[in-house]
Amino acid sequence: MKTFDRDSIAVVIGANGAIGSAIAGLLEAAATFRSVIRFSRRSVPALDLTDEASIAAAAQHAVNAGQVRLVVDATGLLHQGGIQPEKALCALSIEAMEANFRINAMGPALLMKHFLKRMPREGKVAFATLSAKVGSIGDNRLGGWYSYRASKAALNQFVRTAAIEWSRTHRQSICVALHPGTVESGLSGPFAKSGLTVQQPDESAAAILALIDRLTPEDTGSFLDRSGERLPW
Repeated sequence: MKTFDRDSIAVVIGANGAIGSAIAGLLEAAATFRSVIRFSRRSVPALDLTDEASIAAAAQHAVNAGQVRLVVDATGLLHQGGIQPEKALCALSIEAMEANFRINAMGPALLMKHFLKRMPREGKVAFATLSAKVGSIGDNRLGGWYSYRASKAALNQFVRTAAIEWSRTHRQSICVALHPGTVESGLSGPFAKSGLTVQQPDESAAAILALIDRLTPEDTGSFLDRSGERLPW
């Protein structure tokens, strides 16, 4: 990471997941930030996307450690317990829709609410959240996965809108939604189709960090895949 102030802090949220852990590990190994702070529901302090007070406390904890210039949100929900991607309208339930929106859209929106305002106004600062290509409305040709698709589309709108607001006070800010590809993980691994390229977490993490390092303020508000290709909304 060559484009960030070395005397600053990087934050990884969802650092106990496959991609989040890989991103945090690569940042620590590169030693280009003074410190890398890992947040999860099991960190100290804990950060729970369904608990706004914990998000605010985590953001304050991070800035108490120094200038936070990079925040990577690697959280997400696709399946959990009885919640599975719906193949048809008849499978929709309030519980599954609410769970998807709480973790995939509302939680990241609250991360932006509490972290962006605490980041420096001068110099490069970036907030990147993991979205998904299936959240693209324009690219949806297969249907299905109603709650996950809709929650990721909502996330993309939150990112786009926050990027516009943030750029008014933080002129060198970058706020983006990133598609990491299909990764061998507990979230997407079970749904990888035969013949689909499946990456290891470290491979996806390295591509994501390389992309963030290349991004400029002109890219803020974008929906990109890990190579930097712009995806349709």
